[in-house]
Amino acid sequence: MRNSLASLALVASLAFACGGDSSTPAPAPTPGETPAAPAPAAPAAPPAAAVPEGNLRGDAAAGAQLYGTYCASCHGPEGKGDGPVAQTLVPPPANHTDAAYMGTLSDAQLYEVISLGGAAVGKSALMAPWGGVVNDEGIRDLIAYIRKLSGT
Repeated sequence: MRNSLASLALVASLAFACGGDSSTPAPAPTPGETPAAPAPAAPAAPPAAAVPEGNLRGDAAAGAQLYGTYCASCHGPEGKGDGPVAQTLVPPPANHTDAAYMGTLSDAQLYEVISLGGAAVGKSALMAPWGGVVNDEGIRDLIAYIRKLSGT
């Protein structure tokens, strides 16, 4: 019986950690019984970065350097979404030269997707979060360069 209760507690903990129904609490351990260790919680989503206000466009020339380092493998050296890794990605990377599409995105949206990654803003989870690698100035430089690519 002791093993059954411990197993039940573990299953309930796993269900909760994986997004299961949290309205049913795990059963309390029998007096004198050591409760099973809870399953590790799922990693927290990255905190929503506060998008800076004002002009979010930095230096396009500096952005071109960063783009070559961090973006070109997926988005291509000219931003057409045709980088060497692009053919393996579903969905494919955005074409930053597509003025019609890029014109629908605000600089704040670009800032968020660059800093937090695609999954955090409802886009592809394959778009990595670069905010821990590229600083605020670099993100602004990337925005300026992406806008130069698209003419928007």
